Amino acid sequence: MTNKNFKPKKKRSNTKVSKKPEYKHKSLQQPTEQTEATRLNKYIANSGVCSRREADKLIEKGEITVDGKVVKEMGYQVQPGQVVLHEKNVLKPEKQVYVLLNKPKGFISTTSDPEGRKTVMDLVAKACPEQIFPVGRLDRGTTGLLLFTNDGQLSKKLTQPKHQIKKIYQVSLNKPITQSDFNQILEGLTLEDGKVTVDDLAIVDGDNTTLGIEIHLGKNRVVRRIFEHLGYTVEKLDRVVYGGLTKKDLPRGKWRFLTEKEVLWIK
Repeated sequence: MTNKNFKPKKKRSNTKVSKKPEYKHKSLQQPTEQTEATRLNKYIANSGVCSRREADKLIEKGEITVDGKVVKEMGYQVQPGQVVLHEKNVLKPEKQVYVLLNKPKGFISTTSDPEGRKTVMDLVAKACPEQIFPVGRLDRGTTGLLLFTNDGQLSKKLTQPKHQIKKIYQVSLNKPITQSDFNQILEGLTLEDGKVTVDDLAIVDGDNTTLGIEIHLGKNRVVRRIFEHLGYTVEKLDRVVYGGLTKKDLPRGKWRFLTEKEVLWIK
């Protein structure tokens, strides 16, 4: 069986940041006042209330008012000077923030949980006063990199498969993978929701139970389902690279702000 060393194709960042950086690049600077019309769901998302998708739901439910009138029109454009309210709170766009977490096991990737389980928001609660949200999700039992931001446009870009954001996972299996199954994964598998292809696959230990898998698909639990389809149990799953960002100098359960260079890189 081929045992090639698995190496992320994107360069690593060595910068460790403990304080929220002031982004100087002109493409990252945020206007202090609204100067042009802004789509309502984007305006809400940039105010830190929720994601754009969740903003659409608030609009649909009639929970958003503009200048005292309920607005349910999805394409509504907020003009400079208009007052937008949600639950009697005035919404104002915030500075955009980017936080990278090395997620531990046992936390779910939602902003809240009706069952009272621990969420990833508990881990970044003290990161900044702005309301940030996880980009995508990791299963409760999956560890590794998870990005948080209030930048709705970036969140949309990173979660849409067409942008092919690369993700690399280290997978630990309950038994050695066979050459046949290894080849099947590289060639592509058909799961219950369609064809799944990976970008790279490699064995990273001597007993053929630990692999690195590079993939850009955003399907739910796709990495686990690939191996379960072939009769394996995934004992550990760790996302080690996300869009070129790595876990270097970021211990499990800790977070850091992205540097300006990293933000420009992933945008």
